[in-house]
Amino acid sequence: MGIFSFFSKEKKQDLDKGLEKTRQSVFSRLSKAIIGKSKVDDEVLDQLEEILVTSDVGVETTLKIIDRIEKRVSKDKFLGTNELNQILKEEVAALLQENNSGDGDDFELPVGTKPYVIMVVGVNGVGKTTTIGKLAYNFKKAGKKVMLGASDTFRAAAVDQLKIWAQRVDVPIVAQGMGSDPASVAFDTMKSAVSQNADVVIIDTAGRLHNKINLMKELTKIKTVMQKVVPGAPHEILLVLDASTGQNAIEQARQFIEATEVNAIALTKLDGTAKGGVVIGISDQFKIPVKYIGLGEKMEDLQVFNRKAYVESLFE
Repeated sequence: MGIFSFFSKEKKQDLDKGLEKTRQSVFSRLSKAIIGKSKVDDEVLDQLEEILVTSDVGVETTLKIIDRIEKRVSKDKFLGTNELNQILKEEVAALLQENNSGDGDDFELPVGTKPYVIMVVGVNGVGKTTTIGKLAYNFKKAGKKVMLGASDTFRAAAVDQLKIWAQRVDVPIVAQGMGSDPASVAFDTMKSAVSQNADVVIIDTAGRLHNKINLMKELTKIKTVMQKVVPGAPHEILLVLDASTGQNAIEQARQFIEATEVNAIALTKLDGTAKGGVVIGISDQFKIPVKYIGLGEKMEDLQVFNRKAYVESLFE
């Protein structure tokens, strides 16, 4: 079986296009770093370190990658610069694998969990509502019965935006007015999902409250009422981050991981940035799988993250 045996040609083309800015940024500078060099030496490694840090891989993760390459150079005694690209691919893929990022093939749900409940968190403006809409579309396309819950009642436009996505995708939504109790909306969504035999439930939550304590209390309350109807819910707490914000995305991740038990990450807007290396840094720093990546505006532009395809595309 080939690397992309399950990965369609169209998806690979979309990924290549989406990572184009990052790939050009990394490769043009990497090419300059090794011009006239026959082997990987300290100077090449110093320049590689700078390239990775400025591609928003992050300092800690970059140092880890450089250390691994140095060990290989020491072990093999001689590594040519023409091998550097392959070594980079192998080490980045290994890091992602260690954190279980990119293990999924498609929009599938665990067997025996019905409804599968996803609670979506993230600050306003990162593409949270859009990601929910795209998730709903892709799960429905995969033959799943989907229901949405509009528990972001803190922001005026949030409920209306989610209703628009529900209409666009043609899936049911449970919503109340702005200022309603978010936990009450979540409870009603769970009851409706069970009665209608839904396969997957996606719950939106407030992007930001007045402080982190309020946010933590609200998310905990939502989880508690969900579990009264569906024990073990939410099965997935999905943090949505904007890849184009680079290191700011890492700081947002830190804040939400402190506020709730995030166990999956979606990175949006990878197509509009040269900071695609942030995927590697976030996966490595927080040991939480990157599960989805956004590569454009269309509903089809949300992909299940596949590390092999990502690494091939990034270092192609």
